Amino acid sequence: MRPSKCRGTVRPSLAEENNLMAQGYRLLAGIDEAGRGALAGPVVAAAVIMPHPLTTPWADEVRDSKLLSPARREYLFRQISEVAVSVGTAMITAETIDSQNIVKATLLAMKQAVSQLLQPPEYLLIDHLRLPDISLPQKGITNGDRLCFSIACASIMAKVARDRFMVKLDRVYPGYGLARHKGYGTREHLLYLRQRGPCPIHRRSFRPVREAAAL
Repeated sequence: MRPSKCRGTVRPSLAEENNLMAQGYRLLAGIDEAGRGALAGPVVAAAVIMPHPLTTPWADEVRDSKLLSPARREYLFRQISEVAVSVGTAMITAETIDSQNIVKATLLAMKQAVSQLLQPPEYLLIDHLRLPDISLPQKGITNGDRLCFSIACASIMAKVARDRFMVKLDRVYPGYGLARHKGYGTREHLLYLRQRGPCPIHRRSFRPVREAAAL
Protein backbone atom coordinates (compact mmCIF):
# COMPACT_ATOMS: atom_id res chain seq x y z
CA MET A 1 0.00 0.00 0.00
CA ARG A 2 1.25 3.44 -0.86
CA PRO A 3 1.94 5.51 2.28
CA SER A 4 -0.18 8.59 2.80
CA LYS A 5 1.29 12.00 2.06
CA CYS A 6 3.28 13.84 4.67
CA ARG A 7 1.24 16.64 6.27
CA GLY A 8 2.13 19.60 8.45
CA THR A 9 5.74 19.98 7.35
CA VAL A 10 7.47 22.30 4.90
CA ARG A 11 8.18 20.58 1.61
CA PRO A 12 11.77 20.85 0.30
CA SER A 13 11.90 23.09 -2.75
CA LEU A 14 13.70 22.97 -6.09
CA ALA A 15 14.84 26.58 -5.78
CA GLU A 16 18.54 25.69 -5.61
CA GLU A 17 18.26 23.22 -8.47
CA ASN A 18 16.29 25.59 -10.68
CA ASN A 19 18.80 28.38 -10.11
CA LEU A 20 21.72 26.12 -11.03
CA MET A 21 19.93 24.74 -14.06
CA ALA A 22 19.40 28.31 -15.25
CA GLN A 23 23.19 28.78 -15.01
CA GLY A 24 23.76 25.79 -17.28
CA TYR A 25 24.45 23.02 -14.74
CA ARG A 26 22.68 19.72 -15.43
CA LEU A 27 24.04 16.98 -13.14
CA LEU A 28 23.39 18.20 -9.59
CA ALA A 29 24.23 15.87 -6.69
CA GLY A 30 22.45 16.22 -3.36
CA ILE A 31 24.53 14.88 -0.46
CA ASP A 32 23.62 14.00 3.12
CA GLU A 33 24.62 11.62 5.91
CA ALA A 34 22.92 9.38 8.45
CA GLY A 35 24.21 8.15 11.79
CA ARG A 36 26.49 11.03 12.68
CA GLY A 37 25.14 11.19 16.23
CA ALA A 38 24.77 7.45 16.85
CA LEU A 39 26.78 5.60 19.49
CA ALA A 40 27.24 2.47 17.39
CA GLY A 41 27.64 1.52 13.76
CA PRO A 42 28.89 3.43 10.75
CA VAL A 43 28.19 6.90 9.50
CA VAL A 44 26.62 6.57 6.05
CA ALA A 45 26.54 9.17 3.28
CA ALA A 46 24.55 9.22 0.06
CA ALA A 47 24.98 11.30 -3.09
CA VAL A 48 21.98 11.44 -5.41
CA ILE A 49 21.62 12.96 -8.87
CA MET A 50 17.92 13.38 -9.65
CA PRO A 51 16.47 14.07 -13.11
CA HIS A 52 15.16 17.56 -13.76
CA PRO A 53 12.37 18.12 -14.39
CA LEU A 54 10.92 15.29 -12.31
CA THR A 55 7.28 14.49 -13.01
CA THR A 56 6.31 11.77 -10.56
CA PRO A 57 3.28 11.61 -8.22
CA TRP A 58 5.44 10.92 -5.17
CA ALA A 59 7.86 13.86 -5.49
CA ASP A 60 5.79 16.08 -3.18
CA GLU A 61 6.13 13.45 -0.44
CA VAL A 62 9.91 13.83 -0.19
CA ARG A 63 11.04 15.25 3.15
CA ASP A 64 14.06 15.19 5.41
CA SER A 65 14.28 11.51 6.36
CA LYS A 66 13.94 12.36 10.06
CA LEU A 67 10.41 13.65 9.39
CA LEU A 68 9.25 10.44 7.69
CA SER A 69 7.98 7.16 9.10
CA PRO A 70 10.08 4.03 8.37
CA ALA A 71 7.43 2.80 5.92
CA ARG A 72 7.41 6.07 4.00
CA ARG A 73 11.21 6.18 3.91
CA GLU A 74 11.31 2.67 2.44
CA TYR A 75 8.66 3.60 -0.12
CA LEU A 76 10.51 6.72 -1.21
CA PHE A 77 13.85 4.88 -1.21
CA ARG A 78 12.47 2.52 -3.84
CA GLN A 79 10.97 5.33 -5.90
CA ILE A 80 14.15 7.42 -5.83
CA SER A 81 16.26 4.37 -6.73
CA GLU A 82 14.13 3.76 -9.82
CA VAL A 83 14.30 7.27 -11.29
CA ALA A 84 17.64 8.67 -10.10
CA VAL A 85 20.29 9.39 -12.69
CA SER A 86 22.79 7.95 -10.23
CA VAL A 87 23.09 7.11 -6.53
CA GLY A 88 26.31 6.64 -4.58
CA THR A 89 26.57 5.49 -0.96
CA ALA A 90 29.48 5.00 1.43
CA MET A 91 29.91 3.71 4.98
CA ILE A 92 32.68 4.65 7.38
CA THR A 93 33.15 2.28 10.30
CA ALA A 94 33.12 3.02 14.01
CA GLU A 95 36.82 2.19 14.12
CA THR A 96 37.60 4.92 11.60
CA ILE A 97 35.27 7.33 13.40
CA ASP A 98 37.23 6.73 16.61
CA SER A 99 40.61 7.17 14.92
CA GLN A 100 39.77 10.27 12.85
CA ASN A 101 36.78 11.88 14.69
CA ILE A 102 33.19 12.03 13.50
CA VAL A 103 33.51 15.21 11.42
CA LYS A 104 36.41 13.86 9.36
CA ALA A 105 34.65 10.49 9.03
CA THR A 106 31.49 12.21 7.80
CA LEU A 107 33.43 14.20 5.20
CA LEU A 108 35.17 11.01 4.09
CA ALA A 109 31.84 9.20 3.72
CA MET A 110 30.46 12.05 1.62
CA LYS A 111 33.58 12.15 -0.57
CA GLN A 112 33.38 8.39 -1.15
CA ALA A 113 29.65 8.60 -1.91
CA VAL A 114 30.37 11.17 -4.63
CA SER A 115 33.05 8.88 -6.07
CA GLN A 116 30.47 6.08 -6.35
CA LEU A 117 28.26 8.09 -8.70
CA LEU A 118 28.24 6.55 -12.18
CA GLN A 119 27.65 9.97 -13.73
CA PRO A 120 30.17 12.61 -12.62
CA PRO A 121 28.26 15.51 -11.03
CA GLU A 122 28.75 19.10 -12.11
CA TYR A 123 27.68 20.70 -8.82
CA LEU A 124 27.27 19.51 -5.22
CA LEU A 125 24.46 20.53 -2.87
CA ILE A 126 25.44 19.41 0.62
CA ASP A 127 23.62 19.41 3.93
CA HIS A 128 25.47 21.96 6.08
CA LEU A 129 29.02 20.95 5.11
CA ARG A 130 31.45 21.55 2.28
CA LEU A 131 33.94 19.04 0.86
CA PRO A 132 37.34 20.77 0.65
CA ASP A 133 38.99 17.74 -1.00
CA ILE A 134 36.65 17.90 -4.00
CA SER A 135 37.31 20.64 -6.55
CA LEU A 136 33.75 20.66 -7.92
CA PRO A 137 31.61 23.77 -7.36
CA GLN A 138 29.47 23.20 -4.30
CA LYS A 139 27.23 24.77 -1.70
CA GLY A 140 26.70 23.79 1.92
CA ILE A 141 23.13 24.55 2.97
CA THR A 142 22.13 24.82 6.62
CA ASN A 143 19.09 22.57 7.17
CA GLY A 144 19.53 21.50 3.58
CA ASP A 145 17.74 18.20 4.17
CA ARG A 146 14.60 20.17 5.01
CA LEU A 147 14.96 22.90 2.40
CA CYS A 148 16.51 21.36 -0.73
CA PHE A 149 14.85 18.57 -2.71
CA SER A 150 18.06 16.86 -3.87
CA ILE A 151 19.53 16.85 -0.35
CA ALA A 152 16.27 15.50 1.09
CA CYS A 153 16.44 12.64 -1.43
CA ALA A 154 20.01 11.93 -0.31
CA SER A 155 18.92 11.95 3.33
CA ILE A 156 16.35 9.25 2.58
CA MET A 157 18.86 7.08 0.70
CA ALA A 158 21.47 7.37 3.46
CA LYS A 159 19.01 6.74 6.28
CA VAL A 160 17.42 3.65 4.73
CA ALA A 161 20.81 2.19 3.75
CA ARG A 162 22.10 2.65 7.29
CA ASP A 163 18.93 1.35 8.97
CA ARG A 164 19.04 -1.80 6.87
CA PHE A 165 22.69 -2.32 7.77
CA MET A 166 21.98 -1.85 11.49
CA VAL A 167 19.27 -4.54 11.31
CA LYS A 168 21.92 -6.90 9.93
CA LEU A 169 24.36 -5.91 12.69
CA ASP A 170 21.68 -6.71 15.27
CA ARG A 171 21.99 -10.36 14.24
CA VAL A 172 25.77 -10.22 14.55
CA TYR A 173 25.72 -8.41 17.91
CA PRO A 174 22.45 -9.39 19.63
CA GLY A 175 21.38 -8.08 22.99
CA TYR A 176 21.70 -4.34 22.34
CA GLY A 177 18.45 -3.74 20.44
CA LEU A 178 20.28 -2.39 17.39
CA ALA A 179 17.43 -3.25 15.03
CA ARG A 180 15.12 -0.98 17.02
CA HIS A 181 17.20 2.08 17.88
CA LYS A 182 19.75 1.77 15.04
CA GLY A 183 22.64 2.56 17.36
CA TYR A 184 21.36 5.88 18.69
CA GLY A 185 21.57 6.76 22.38
CA THR A 186 18.08 5.76 23.46
CA ARG A 187 17.28 4.83 27.04
CA GLU A 188 17.12 1.17 26.01
CA HIS A 189 20.47 1.31 24.27
CA LEU A 190 22.19 3.05 27.18
CA LEU A 191 20.79 0.45 29.59
CA TYR A 192 22.14 -2.48 27.54
CA LEU A 193 25.42 -0.66 27.02
CA ARG A 194 25.91 -0.32 30.79
CA GLN A 195 24.87 -3.92 31.38
CA ARG A 196 26.92 -5.57 28.64
CA GLY A 197 29.66 -3.09 27.89
CA PRO A 198 30.57 -1.97 24.37
CA CYS A 199 30.76 -4.37 21.45
CA PRO A 200 33.13 -3.99 18.45
CA ILE A 201 30.84 -1.60 16.54
CA HIS A 202 30.44 0.89 19.41
CA ARG A 203 32.18 4.25 19.02
CA ARG A 204 34.55 4.31 21.96
CA SER A 205 35.45 7.97 21.39
CA PHE A 206 31.85 8.92 22.28
CA ARG A 207 31.43 9.66 25.98
CA PRO A 208 28.51 7.29 26.83
CA VAL A 209 30.42 4.38 25.27
CA ARG A 210 33.67 5.39 26.96
CA GLU A 211 31.92 5.62 30.32
CA ALA A 212 30.24 2.23 29.86
CA ALA A 213 33.60 0.66 28.99
CA ALA A 214 35.02 1.97 32.28
CA LEU A 215 32.34 0.33 34.46
